[in-house]
Amino acid sequence: MSASATIASIKTHLTDLGMPGSLEVIDGLMAKLDNGSMSPAEAMEHLLAAQVALRRERRLVSAMHSSRLPSIKRLDTFDFSFQPSIDRNQIMSLHELTFIERKENVILLGPAGVGKTHIAISLAVTAAEKGKRIYFSTLSDLILSLVEAEKQGRLREKLNFLKGPSLLVVDEIGYIPVTASGTNLFFQLVNARYERASTVLTSDKSFKEWGEVFGDPVVASAMLDRLLHHCHIVNIKGNSYRLRQYPGLSLPYEQQSPGRRTKRKSQEVLA
Repeated sequence: MSASATIASIKTHLTDLGMPGSLEVIDGLMAKLDNGSMSPAEAMEHLLAAQVALRRERRLVSAMHSSRLPSIKRLDTFDFSFQPSIDRNQIMSLHELTFIERKENVILLGPAGVGKTHIAISLAVTAAEKGKRIYFSTLSDLILSLVEAEKQGRLREKLNFLKGPSLLVVDEIGYIPVTASGTNLFFQLVNARYERASTVLTSDKSFKEWGEVFGDPVVASAMLDRLLHHCHIVNIKGNSYRLRQYPGLSLPYEQQSPGRRTKRKSQEVLA
């Protein structure tokens, strides 16, 4: 079989196998093989890597539509030098996603602008690229959707939907006070996902303040009891990255003492 016929046959196989990413790079790889600038093993690696990259990109595009991710943020664009309080090894370890396999949670604490949402989204993006189902929402939007579902008699259906994703990101806890009914609905969601799936939460409030945020220290305590049972805590101390052009400016925030994983009861945290 001639070289051109061999390449044509390879392209046919790639088409039949549904590998358009590999199909796009095959001509360039064959040229490098012909001129000796690439070994057969390297060419095979690049051929497969192109398909994997396309598959990840398609998964991410699909996740953007279905998960309500507001943007694409990856860990390689996070400025660790601006936030030296962050344990980089802890963040890198979380992006291996073993916490999702173990049905553990992640809570990111810190003042506005320190990178909590960036890290939370980057975890979601990494999970989506690995084919895991994800969902993103701010706390206020999430509660509004639960309230609306309850009004329409679809609360159980909505809770079942939100219980499904391997990773749920709940952003901006503490920015807006929650009503009593909203607190009850969110507790039901936390309880539904407890030890069944992972949740990443971001908050500018210390755990002691969650009773005020949710308007009920008892329910907040029960909520934290479930969230913290299998949990990685990321504390970020520093100024807002968005306000870095104003050195010396700081925003009021009660910092939480550092910690990584905890099995403390939330009653103790709120005490």
